[in-house]
Amino acid sequence: MQQYHKKFLDLSNGERLAYLEEGKGKQTLLLIHGNMSSSIHWTPLIERLGNEYKIIAPDMRGFGDSSYKQRFDSLEPLADDIHEFYTKLGLKNFVIAGWSTGGGVAMLLAAKYPNDVKKIILMDSMSVAGYPIFKKDANGAPIIGQVYPSKEEMAKDPLQVAAAAKCIEDKNAPYMTQLWNLVIYNVGTKPSEEDNKIYLAETFKERCLIDIDWSLTQFNITSLPGFYGMGNGLANQIKQPMLILWGENDLTVPKIMTDQNVASFPQAKFEIIKGSGHSPLMAAPDKLAAEVKAFIG
Repeated sequence: MQQYHKKFLDLSNGERLAYLEEGKGKQTLLLIHGNMSSSIHWTPLIERLGNEYKIIAPDMRGFGDSSYKQRFDSLEPLADDIHEFYTKLGLKNFVIAGWSTGGGVAMLLAAKYPNDVKKIILMDSMSVAGYPIFKKDANGAPIIGQVYPSKEEMAKDPLQVAAAAKCIEDKNAPYMTQLWNLVIYNVGTKPSEEDNKIYLAETFKERCLIDIDWSLTQFNITSLPGFYGMGNGLANQIKQPMLILWGENDLTVPKIMTDQNVASFPQAKFEIIKGSGHSPLMAAPDKLAAEVKAFIG
């Protein structure tokens, strides 16, 4: 893996965002990472597109080397951070790509700032209706429809939340490696031992897991009620050209969530990436880069 050096930018709310800036192309590509990751996880795509585009990849608040001075209960503050971030950098008329949780942030920015976002790419993205976390039965299986009444209660969820939070706190590399191999790198190429250490080091920098997980449940930009509440209708404001990518073996974002996104955006081009799970960045980086290049034009 090529080594990248992060830059830093201070925001008016006291937060400080770390970011990667690579390439000198005329077209800007803004990359928004997902949960349990950072800008560094975009490395396979940066290596393939850095010679053709100007690429900006920030660490969101509470991730990577960015600050975490203020907690949050929705993805809105993270989108506001990114808006001020790219405004201070003077970015306009760019393409934004969001992976997983980053897809939700990308959708918010595309809806609220249509003059800034030229095109949008959703890669194995969370749904327009959020990512619900349900209560579990005695066997650990989700009880569909039974939601947590508060962030504090959700934090005790033994399967999806508490175990991951403890793993990050303890920097438990064997457990985290096993987790990623099971649900992220379940098919295709896995990172080398050396690269995996770099990715894990970035994952273990996360301090906002509980906030992020709760925010995923609260997200709903449809005009319909969801498991955790009524939608705000912001999806109707997203008119930009869109590319939706989904790994055919994604165990983290089920196809029903991707289908919700496809149904919500009739202008979107939808492509299934064969031989990939939740991370086309690792399983199919050449295919991913080709799709992105073709879409940007």
